[in-house]
Amino acid sequence: MNNDVDKNNSEFVHYTVMKDETVGSLMCENSDKIFVDCTLGGGGHSEEILKRISKKGRLIAFDVDDDAIKYASFRLKDYKNLTIIKASYNDIDIELKKLGIEKITGGVIFDLGASYHQLTCAKRGFSFSKDAPLDMRFNQEQDFSAWDVVNKYSEKELVDIFSKYGEERFSKRIAHAIVQSRPINTTLELASLIVGATPKIKTKIHPATRVFQAIRIEVNHELLNFENTLLKVINLCDIGAIISLLSFHSLEDRLAKQILKAYSTCRCDKYAPVCTCQGRMLELINKKPIVAQAQEIKLNPPSRSAKLRVARRI
Repeated sequence: MNNDVDKNNSEFVHYTVMKDETVGSLMCENSDKIFVDCTLGGGGHSEEILKRISKKGRLIAFDVDDDAIKYASFRLKDYKNLTIIKASYNDIDIELKKLGIEKITGGVIFDLGASYHQLTCAKRGFSFSKDAPLDMRFNQEQDFSAWDVVNKYSEKELVDIFSKYGEERFSKRIAHAIVQSRPINTTLELASLIVGATPKIKTKIHPATRVFQAIRIEVNHELLNFENTLLKVINLCDIGAIISLLSFHSLEDRLAKQILKAYSTCRCDKYAPVCTCQGRMLELINKKPIVAQAQEIKLNPPSRSAKLRVARRI
């Protein structure tokens, strides 16, 4: 776990979850290959990669969050073999082509979901415990925000995303209450409405948790972008390159598991006379996810939900 704050970025607090396990899975010590960090964030994983690879090695890091890019750029300013790209990792094929890179020879890291900074920075509107405009955008230049989801989606659309992305069992009640109470402009307004729309149940989880997660995923197209990018990465990786996926909730982990499993076998119809899918493209390094150790969970409780899946391109 890292808690890094410098004088030029005093408001940016960054925790690196499962740093050793995630970067260690790349087996990048003294490597002169090309590596990609699809989610730069505060730069914790990127810094560890840069410490381990040789000076001839190269790291390409992606992010759309200006706060993260500013912080990580300062933190990693001494590394000359780093290229930071302000773009969605969904554009990884386009951006690597611009750099003249045809194959990822070393490996790729995904650190999925919102960062600690995004979740705790009041003005970003990710948290239901701090009052702020409904925002939740990773990319602040994007027009579409949480306000649009809450105030413009139909009741059915809200039910669908709360059920699909939040696995919220009271989706219908909450969606109906939202539609009846529009306009809703702030996080605390929305959180209060959710509390009032759901029955009181003994649980440590705040009633708004799943709905806020669902809205955040919808605003940033998280699962769709992750699925599209992972499929691109499998094809972009050279033989022997490692794909390391760190997720924080069941939807991400389930998707990661399904895709890695599918590409570790033949994907053709079992009755097909000839294989047309390129055959096995991945070897699973761990069939069960790697989780954070007890010491890390004690120091940084959110890491308890982290799951790491690793595969090798073959």
